[in-house]
Amino acid sequence: MSITKKSKWIIGLMAVTLSLSAAAKAPKADDELDCMLEPNTKIDISPSVAGVLSDVLVERGDRVKRGQLLAKLVSGPEQAAVQLAQARLEFAERKAARNEDLFKKELISVNEKDEMDTEVSISRAQLKQAQEQLELRQIISPIDGVVVESDKDPGEYVETNPVMTLVSLNPLNVEVVAPAERFGTIKKGMHGKVTIYGPKNGTYDAKVVLIDQIIDAASGTIRVRLALANPKNAIPAGLKCSVKFITK
Repeated sequence: MSITKKSKWIIGLMAVTLSLSAAAKAPKADDELDCMLEPNTKIDISPSVAGVLSDVLVERGDRVKRGQLLAKLVSGPEQAAVQLAQARLEFAERKAARNEDLFKKELISVNEKDEMDTEVSISRAQLKQAQEQLELRQIISPIDGVVVESDKDPGEYVETNPVMTLVSLNPLNVEVVAPAERFGTIKKGMHGKVTIYGPKNGTYDAKVVLIDQIIDAASGTIRVRLALANPKNAIPAGLKCSVKFITK
């Protein structure tokens, strides 16, 4: 074999070897990838105004509903303001009702009737304002979720800093770090079989909801997120898992 032919043969053999090596290292389309279960939402709950806590109605580990009262600030003056505004409104309405017949009989002027109607409107607005001020003294849950942190007690003075932390666990986020080679093969809307290790171990169906459009150059990876339905919060967050994407 001539030197030229031998060189070409060696180069060709090296190319085949490198190609096979790269193929062996590249992830297959159906490879399972490691993942982690995380809450889909995490919220630090803060009061709208500063004040002294009168009641803390939940503690760590409690499940809460959206709109549920979590804690209250001392609100004596605000409650009194609501009662006063309510009394003023009721008086204004009674006054306007008593004078309705007099207006029909033309015993009072249009101007007097307008003043009484305006007094009713102003009283309603004042009541609404007082009620909103009172509501600022209440801490309400914005989500269905679980209390994961609550370190304040009744009697403590709090400012507008977080007093507790809530997480939402339905659905759970399945966070995956995939090799960059999988970019384009994993698509939004695809399903994956998620195998959970530890408590509630088993295999569950999840759906791809997010794919990062930027590849991390340092690690050569992309991040993918699936949503895993978790009714009744049966599956805890923080568990390790693996996912196998379903391709049709």
